[in-house]
Amino acid sequence: MATAGKQLDRRAAAPRASSDTVFSYEGKDRNGKVVRGEIRAASEAVANATLRRQGVRSARLRNQGRRSKGRVRARDITFVTRQLATMMQAGVPLIQSFDIIGRGHSNPAVSRLLGELRMDVETGSSLAASFGRHPQYFDSLYISLINAGERGGILDSLLQRLALHREKILTIQGKVKKALFYPTAVVVVAIVVVVIILVFVIPQFKTIFTQFGADLPAPTLLVIGMSEFLTDWWGILLPILAGAIVGLMQIFKTSAKARALADRAGLRMPVIGELLHKSAIARWTRTLATMSAAGVPLVDALDAVAGASGNSVYEEATRRIQSSVSTGSSLTQAMNDTQLFPNMVVQMVSVGEESGSLDAMLSKVADIFDEEVDNMVDGLSSLLEPMIMAVLGVLIGGIIISVYLPLFKLGNAV
Repeated sequence: MATAGKQLDRRAAAPRASSDTVFSYEGKDRNGKVVRGEIRAASEAVANATLRRQGVRSARLRNQGRRSKGRVRARDITFVTRQLATMMQAGVPLIQSFDIIGRGHSNPAVSRLLGELRMDVETGSSLAASFGRHPQYFDSLYISLINAGERGGILDSLLQRLALHREKILTIQGKVKKALFYPTAVVVVAIVVVVIILVFVIPQFKTIFTQFGADLPAPTLLVIGMSEFLTDWWGILLPILAGAIVGLMQIFKTSAKARALADRAGLRMPVIGELLHKSAIARWTRTLATMSAAGVPLVDALDAVAGASGNSVYEEATRRIQSSVSTGSSLTQAMNDTQLFPNMVVQMVSVGEESGSLDAMLSKVADIFDEEVDNMVDGLSSLLEPMIMAVLGVLIGGIIISVYLPLFKLGNAV
């Protein structure tokens, strides 16, 4: 019986797992009005059955083939959330909102996603359950808030709060990326320039140096040795480097231990570590504030906060906080025990717990750390720029001087 049940479960799940074929349809609704559109289904029979459930009769289907789902970015989900919130507050029905946003969006992948959500809701699924079928786009925080909004009849206000939350989180991420992009880009360009000099420029000078018949200075010999190494072994070094980069990316994508190690190392870095700490605290407090304001129980809220923290160190700490709170400890004491949160954050959370305004205090903490992250990004850019220029000057200038040292020696001899 168990085996048969598993087989039935697999057969039941198969249509959704393989529903990659797109059918264009034309038919009539219950009022006799001609309707056209596209539907994604496992087969023509499934597409016809789905359209009948939606009230579309006498539909003519045309197989459009299998299409790639494309890429739906976090910014797209934030835009859709804001649009849904605005339309629901304006009194536009949910089904019509999906249709309007889907047709007006420039990304076909988003339009297809909204079409699938619309079909799920039309066939009787709750909005939270429909979002839950796409965990790659909607995390536990998103689904929990939608579920709370549906149960409490305040879906429009929670969508508005969720859109604001996602916009703030994207802003924080953008600031951190802005702080890290400039030094990373300069370092990459510097490496490319050095490699070009060593591979294409130094060999030309090497030909001149061999005609001197004199001993070359040690810096020049070092640069020539590096040039010969790269020139002789580039065919092996390049595939090894590319394989190492791809392998590391794959490891960090699939291994939780590797991500945790990288997160811990990042938090310990000078200057950058402080920026990562503050951005993680801003995300953590804002997420918990959003959940608390929606009336989600603290233990359940912490579960969503852990997944949305964006840092494995804070995710692990949140799990410990959740365990302590579930056994009767206060949130303030549990946060203090992790030794990750500054005293100011812990004290403000304590005031929020005692006064019954936890969500307001957490929002203030998030605003404070948002501003600190913004100030750090500006300060970091002004601090790193002269440092990077100095390093590049020493690196490239050292290579140039080592190349010209033999020429100076030859000039003195003449």
